[in-house]
Amino acid sequence: MDLSNPEEPLPFPVAAAAPPPFPPAPAIAVRDLRKYYDTRAAVDGLTLTVPRGCFFGFLGPNGAGKTTTIKMLMGVSTPNSGDIEILGLRMPEQGTEIKRQIGLVPEDTLLFDHLTGQEYMEFTGRIYGLPAAMTHERTRELLGLFQMDGQGRKLIGEYSKGMRKRVAMAAALLHRPQLFLMDEPFEGVDAVGARLMKDILLDLVSKGATIFLTSHVLEVVERLCDRVAIISDGKLVVDDSMDNLRGGPESLEEMFVRVVGGARASENLEWL
Repeated sequence: MDLSNPEEPLPFPVAAAAPPPFPPAPAIAVRDLRKYYDTRAAVDGLTLTVPRGCFFGFLGPNGAGKTTTIKMLMGVSTPNSGDIEILGLRMPEQGTEIKRQIGLVPEDTLLFDHLTGQEYMEFTGRIYGLPAAMTHERTRELLGLFQMDGQGRKLIGEYSKGMRKRVAMAAALLHRPQLFLMDEPFEGVDAVGARLMKDILLDLVSKGATIFLTSHVLEVVERLCDRVAIISDGKLVVDDSMDNLRGGPESLEEMFVRVVGGARASENLEWL
């Protein structure tokens, strides 16, 4: 048989070429999301896509709808309308499976003050169904990573705000989630702790995790994030890559103040 002749049939079956794999679903996809409190729209028609492996900054002034959005992504607040998909799964229909794959650091660290840091970590491991031996080992490693080796046996009620943030982030890492939702994770954290937490988050993103971060510290967002969205009065007003935003004529702070309607004081008080 002449294999160089393309018209001569082969004497054996040939498997068809496999189709190219579909790209993975985005980490977060929301469409026309709305949440009302009485007649006020806290989130008003939000449509947003967060790619996987992205460090995503979600910004806005106080009361813009950031925390409300995170609560809906977590399934603890029900939208009035709109669609939410997390890691290709629908919220709330697949909410239990979604919660197994995400880590949360809320603005108010809802920890148990009468547990030690180690007890809280082990309690978190049980919630996620991790084997006791694995939970114990990961707890030891994470407390070391967050420089809390000597703090694990202290009651959480004795922790500073920065230490509470560290243990909350450590607990969020325990089950190796693919997506992290972080609401003001650096608030109240000293410079050493903040640097440590930033380095850990950047390392997670380099390994394929997705970070969805809210912060009022725009310098932190500009330094860490690949992409930024800004909401104001519950509406999306900016959604762009940091590279594009850095290439513009304004700093992130100047652009933020302009799009959310901030203005400089028109006059100074004489007595100041």
